[in-house]
Amino acid sequence: MDENFKKSQLGDTLKVFLKDNSMSMRKLGKLTGIDTATISRIINGKQSANINHIEKFSKYLNIPMEILLRSAGYDIGNNEENTSQILKTINSLNYKCDIKKIKEELNKYEQYALTDEGKNIIYKNFNKKIASINGSGFFVEKLKNMYNQFLSDDVSEETRPIIGSVLLYFILSTDIIPDYVFPIGYIDDITALKLVEKRLKN
Repeated sequence: MDENFKKSQLGDTLKVFLKDNSMSMRKLGKLTGIDTATISRIINGKQSANINHIEKFSKYLNIPMEILLRSAGYDIGNNEENTSQILKTINSLNYKCDIKKIKEELNKYEQYALTDEGKNIIYKNFNKKIASINGSGFFVEKLKNMYNQFLSDDVSEETRPIIGSVLLYFILSTDIIPDYVFPIGYIDDITALKLVEKRLKN
């Protein structure tokens, strides 16, 4: 999609919702903390909106994130190729996944997965969390496979807590981007999943 068209499409969407909310750019600026001049440039197609802008516009203009993301030109399909592209885009906007932090969380959850409390959290909450995201595709299927392995008697006691770590990460961790933006809200979970898969292969 042409970059200028992306900017124009997002600007047109924002104009419609500003009108529907009887809100000026100045008022939106006060609510979001985004400079009015920046909002004006975004609306007039002179500046691209980053994820932070889009999240705030969504909140204060009551626009579903999916609409804004699509208007801004993001491909939010839920296959592996699209998610990889989303990750590259988010990285370019300084929303980089902190790999070191994710590894630290996984190590913490690996120990927790050895406890009865950690196991019970997985048993009681995994399917609820899957249902809550209302998603499908490679990410969800891989998590379900991990969950089935975690339950299996055939999995070694060495492997089970490693698998449990990514399940607990998925259930408990606070994400960089809100979870309701599927699959973008699960970029760090996807990263955690890939780290665990790599570890299990070694």
